[in-house]
Amino acid sequence: MTISVGLVGAGPWAEMVHAPMLAAGPDTRLVGVWARRPEAAARFGVPVFERLEELFDNCEAVAFSVPPAVQAELGVLAAKAGKALLLEKPLAADLDGARRLADAVGEAGVASQMVLTWRYSAATRSFLARVSAIEPFGGYAANISGAMLGGDFATPWRLERGAILDVGPHMIDMLDAALGRVTGVRAHGNPLGWVGLLLEHETGAVSEASLCMSAPGETPPSNVDIYGRLGRESINGEQLGPDVFAVMLSEFAETVSRGGGHPLDAAHGLRLQEIIAAAERQLS
Repeated sequence: MTISVGLVGAGPWAEMVHAPMLAAGPDTRLVGVWARRPEAAARFGVPVFERLEELFDNCEAVAFSVPPAVQAELGVLAAKAGKALLLEKPLAADLDGARRLADAVGEAGVASQMVLTWRYSAATRSFLARVSAIEPFGGYAANISGAMLGGDFATPWRLERGAILDVGPHMIDMLDAALGRVTGVRAHGNPLGWVGLLLEHETGAVSEASLCMSAPGETPPSNVDIYGRLGRESINGEQLGPDVFAVMLSEFAETVSRGGGHPLDAAHGLRLQEIIAAAERQLS
């Protein structure tokens, strides 16, 4: 079943990913856009709505491609309007915003799903299946880039908060999926430079994550390594493949159509935000 989706946002990520993937189908139809700069949304080739409520009136679901604080505010409105939500990571700019959005989704009973791209890859799912067979006890993840040094993604919220809020959700989520629910975090470093996280998992496993978006020059692909009593398994960002967005939208459409939830819903996004907030408190 094809679902009608409205897009909130018209920045670089919306142009590169959200708008084309939603329009391409076959599980979704992009029916309109709302953005703070309507002229930027005109290039998507669908109606541009002046009022957010008009966008809600013309779709079943809403996809967000806006800064975290804006997503938290407008996502609450979409949930109250009865719309399913496709949500970027992080869920919000802060823990209070994340709680309000997750609560609104829960109270409205609408479907929600996070754009945690690693988790929709066939390579990731194969990796996680292999990890379960090696009796894992620890791991390491790294996401190092120079994204904050310039370019489309050197945006105000990233420059203010750093790698932990932007790429932290990806790496924490992967370690959480591989080693069990994260129950504790210890953080050190500089949010605008290099951040190290030591994560404790409910299984007794321990993992580490290194995060940086201000490294000059060529940097290696992001990676996750898991160690177990029966071996080691690894994956890096170059293995994810081009199918992640199609798989994500297929699962989103199915969740919206059948009702019920998805493992990577707003509640999961809130749990990741709680870990990030605890780490940020230690770095402040």
